[in-house]
Amino acid sequence: MIKPDLSELLDFLNVPTPKAWIDAALKQQDILLIDHAHCEKKAASTALHLMYRYKQYPDLLQKMSRLAREELRHFEKVHQLLCKRGIEYVHLSPSRYAARLREAARSDEPNRLIDVLIIGALIEARSCERFHTLAPYLDKELQTFYLSLLKSEARHFKDYLHLAEKIAQQDISDRVEVFTRIDADLVSSGDGLFRFHSGVPSKQ
Repeated sequence: MIKPDLSELLDFLNVPTPKAWIDAALKQQDILLIDHAHCEKKAASTALHLMYRYKQYPDLLQKMSRLAREELRHFEKVHQLLCKRGIEYVHLSPSRYAARLREAARSDEPNRLIDVLIIGALIEARSCERFHTLAPYLDKELQTFYLSLLKSEARHFKDYLHLAEKIAQQDISDRVEVFTRIDADLVSSGDGLFRFHSGVPSKQ
C-alpha cells in the first residue's frame, strides 16, 4: 500500500498526538472503534447539513456530496469490524473536542461558514494524524484498515480548507491559527473521557 504524502496535513497541526493517548487507545480498542463509527456518521451528517444550508456554493455541494458518501462507506466498514469482533455498537457521550472548536466560530455569515469549514479541515487532519500514528501499534486487520483511510481523510482536509479559502477570498491564516491553537490545547491537556478525539487521559 502506497502511503499518501501527509506533510501538509501534519504541518497544519501544531502538536502531534501525545503518546499517553496512544497508550490509552491500545487499552480501550472497543471504545476507540465504537467512537470511530460515531465520528464517521457525524462527518457524513455535517457534510449533508452544509449541502442543505449553503446551496449557493456549487463547489461546496459537489465536494460535500462526495465526502458524505465516503464517510458513510467508512462507517459501514467500521460497523462491519465491530460486528466481526463481537463489539456492540452502543451510544457514547461525545468528546469535548468538536463542541469546543465550534464555540469559537463566528456567528455572522459568511464568516460562520468559513470557520465551520476550517473546523472541518482540522477534524479531518487530526483524524488522519491519529490513524497514521496508531496504525503501527495495531493488529494487521485494523492497521490495514486505518492506513486505507489516510488518502481520503487527507483529501477531505484539503477540500475543507480550499473551500474556506475560496469563500473567504482573502487570507484565512489568522482564523486557522485560532482553531489550531484550540486543537493543540484540547489534545494536549488532561481529559477525563477517552474518545477518538480526546486529550491526555486523566482521572476525573
